[in-house]
Amino acid sequence: MRRVKSTVLLSSLLVATSLWAAPVQLIEPAEAVKLIGNKNYIFVSGDDEDAYANGHIKGSVSMGAHHLHHSDKMGNMKCAPLYQCPKEAQEYIRSKGIRNDQTIIAYDNYRGPNATGVHSFFESYGHKNIKILNGGYEGIKLVDPVQVKIETLKKQRKALKKTIKATKDAAQVAKLKANEEAIKAQVAKLETTTIMQPGEETKHAASNYVIDPKNIDKKYIAEKKEVAKAQADIAKNGAKSKFVIIDSRGMTEIIGEDKKDNVARGGHIPGAKFIEWKNLYDEDNKKSFKSNAEMQKVFDKNGIRKDQTIYAYCQVGTGRSSHAITALRNLGYQNVKVFTGSWDAWGNDMNLPVRR
Repeated sequence: MRRVKSTVLLSSLLVATSLWAAPVQLIEPAEAVKLIGNKNYIFVSGDDEDAYANGHIKGSVSMGAHHLHHSDKMGNMKCAPLYQCPKEAQEYIRSKGIRNDQTIIAYDNYRGPNATGVHSFFESYGHKNIKILNGGYEGIKLVDPVQVKIETLKKQRKALKKTIKATKDAAQVAKLKANEEAIKAQVAKLETTTIMQPGEETKHAASNYVIDPKNIDKKYIAEKKEVAKAQADIAKNGAKSKFVIIDSRGMTEIIGEDKKDNVARGGHIPGAKFIEWKNLYDEDNKKSFKSNAEMQKVFDKNGIRKDQTIYAYCQVGTGRSSHAITALRNLGYQNVKVFTGSWDAWGNDMNLPVRR
């Protein structure tokens, strides 16, 4: 009898545990830099193509977060709440050479939204091992010895240029210019060996990546119908509602002044709480997230409770709203979801309410 009770209790605990929100794994630059070139890991940039071309981690692939969300001209997503239909997503992932058995390290410049967009995308298709590089590309630059040396030499060259400009003695100027050219040549040589590089995407051989339907995980994503029900409850019950909707965009988008061309209406979801994504990343220390204590203050100030079901939206889901949901998960909030259609879906649906 005791064994039966124990088994039932264990089963109940396992079920309950599976319903809890799991924290998102972060990895610090000092640890991540050691994994560059390791075939068991793949670095995935969530920044746009131009940012990637200006500088990226050696061997990483480009998967701009905003392009991971696929909808038609009316903002409808064929396989909502998934960002893409599984077959389409599978082919795209294969084209990048990513394997099921690799650990994905998602990164962006350092601010976090685009890296969390990549994380949310892969997690929804059941990829098992995903981490977010806390500090992104800029963080790696600070711990790569070659890049540190390059930055030091660049500062020396900049100082030399100022000295040359202020020097009137021709012989001294010639000597200083020779030193400057030597530093320039040294920098150029070092840049061929650094793990930070500009240019085109690294081409990996196509993989046989498989999205198993049994592993698809919709726990942290939501479609328009679900968010619409939450909005109606908020309209009815106000602060007593068991739901909360977070708008993580900037104020010009919220008031409808900044409207994307592909969306019929500007504005925001009535009853949404405004928590701009900039409140969550650490600009001073170039980290993707502020300390837990600082982020908790932000959510507390806005009355976000742990007993509520929380939805966050931005323009397309993979970005500022996934950043907010990641922060909430790591603070221990349990029922949290990215509205994957976000404003692209809501603003184009004339049956849904909009406020400016």
